[in-house]
Amino acid sequence: MAISMSELKKGLKIEIDKIPYRIVEYQHVKPGKGAAFVRAKIKSFLDGKVIEKTFHAGDKCDEPNLQEKTMQFLYQDGDLFQFMDNETYEQIALTQDQIGDVAKWIIDGTIVQVLFHNDKAISVDAPQVVELKIIETAPNFKGDTSSAGKKPATLETGAVVQIPFHVLEGESIRVNTETGEYVEKVK
Repeated sequence: MAISMSELKKGLKIEIDKIPYRIVEYQHVKPGKGAAFVRAKIKSFLDGKVIEKTFHAGDKCDEPNLQEKTMQFLYQDGDLFQFMDNETYEQIALTQDQIGDVAKWIIDGTIVQVLFHNDKAISVDAPQVVELKIIETAPNFKGDTSSAGKKPATLETGAVVQIPFHVLEGESIRVNTETGEYVEKVK
C-alpha cells in the first residue's frame, strides 16, 4: 500500500528504494509561493543512518514489509549472537553489526524484539529496563552515603554505568537501556 505525503508523521515506517526507514522528524512547509512540501529526517533500519528527505505533493512511498517477533537471546558464539523464536523454536544468528548497542544490555535468556524486513532480521530491541549484576566497582568508604555522588560500575555484559556510592560489587541493579542510566537497586 502506498503512503501519500499527507499521511506522513513522526514514527511512521516507510520504504524508499527497498530500504525501510522510520520518520524521526517531520515538518510540513507552506512557502508563500509554490506548493507545500514535507521535510523529514528519516532513519534507516538497516544501518541506522539518518538522512533528510523532501516529499512533494504527488510523492508516494511504500509501506515496508516489517514484522516483529519476540525472541530469546541464547548465547554468543564468537562474533555471532544466537536467538530463538519463542513460538517455533527456530534459531537465527545475528552479527554484532546487526544488533548494535543492544549487545551490552542482553544476557543469556533475555527476551528481545527482533524486527524482520522481508523475512530477514534487521534489528534487535532490548527491553526498556534490564536487571544486570555489577562485577566491578570501587569499594564503599565510610561516609559515602550521599545520593548525589556517583561512581562507575562494570556490569556482567561489559557495559559501564554510573551508580550511587551505596551500591556494591556483586549486587544487581536495573538499568534503562534507552538512556544507559541506573534506575534502582534490585532488592
